[in-house]
This record gives sequence, C-alpha cells and structure tokens, in this order.
Amino acid sequence: MWSIDSAASQITIMVGKAGLFRFAGHSHEVVADTVSGQVQFDPEDPASSSSSVRLEIDATSLRVTGEGEPADDVPEVQQVMLSDQVLDVAQFPTIAFVSREVTVDKADENEWQLTIEGDLTLHGVERPQRIEVEVGLEPGGDGLLAQGDFKIKQTDFGIKPPGGAGGLVKAKDELEISFTLQARPGG
Repeated sequence: MWSIDSAASQITIMVGKAGLFRFAGHSHEVVADTVSGQVQFDPEDPASSSSSVRLEIDATSLRVTGEGEPADDVPEVQQVMLSDQVLDVAQFPTIAFVSREVTVDKADENEWQLTIEGDLTLHGVERPQRIEVEVGLEPGGDGLLAQGDFKIKQTDFGIKPPGGAGGLVKAKDELEISFTLQARPGG
C-alpha cells in the first residue's frame, strides 16, 4: 500500500476559452493544492488484480494561479469557480477518482505504462474515466511517481461553463488535466 504525498504532488487544470469573442478572454490555470489517497501497487507484480487507485481532491483547495491573465481578474475567477455557478464546493467539497481496473501496457525495469479505468466523481456526478499513466519506482523503493493527463467535459458533470459578455466569451467546456503524483510506502 502506498499513500499519496500531497506536498510532493500536483494536479493542474487548464481551462480554455470559447465563444465568438474568445480572442478577448483569458485561459485559466487551476491547481489542486490538496490531494490524498491510496495506491495498491506491487512493483514485483504490477499486473496483479489487486492493483488499485483511490484519490480525493479537496475542491475547496483548487486555486487559480493567475498565469497568463490580469492579476485583477484572479479573485473574481476564483470566486466564480468555487461558487454554486460552477463547482459549488459548499455542496460538493470533494472530487474523487476510484479505479476499477489497472492494466499494464508496457513494462521496463522499475517503469510502467498503465491504463487505469475508473470512476471520476465531480460536482456530485460520477462518470467513467480512462487515464493513461506513466509510473516509476524511485531508487531504493522509497516512492512511486505517476504522471499523466486526460480531458473531461464540464457539461458531462452537470457544470455549465461560465462566461461573460452575454456568452460571447466563456470558459471552454473541455478541461485539460495533467498530474504528477508522488506516493510513499505505508497506509
């Protein structure tokens, strides 16, 4: 059993822009500051049917970085993102992913390419999600490092992408999510 090291892990969500006047809007970079969870993974038998992943993100910890947008816009974007207009963190404070199946696609010494099939719960809606992940074992077996990316649509989770200017500029429905997760031995 491995535990996610929140301080050494990072999840980044890129929110693009859409609409007729998208050229006038800004993309938003959002990071998750608090991620926790457990990984069941045996480096000696990575294809074991007991391999699993369970992650939780504290939705209230999501933070707009301000990268590539005017600093004055960040507080408003942050407020809207956490409000009932988008994530509604008061009602849905947790984002979760639970695997159903882990498949080894390629294995080298202490490095694996995995496909993880599971369920992502966001905004109170659960949807199947397939994630391609590169996993490496740190020297000495002191940690696992997993990296990958995937895309989701906000509307699949009952979220209407926010916008301004009468809908002429709005957030893109599709979000690009990338992650680097560090896990340490122990439960």
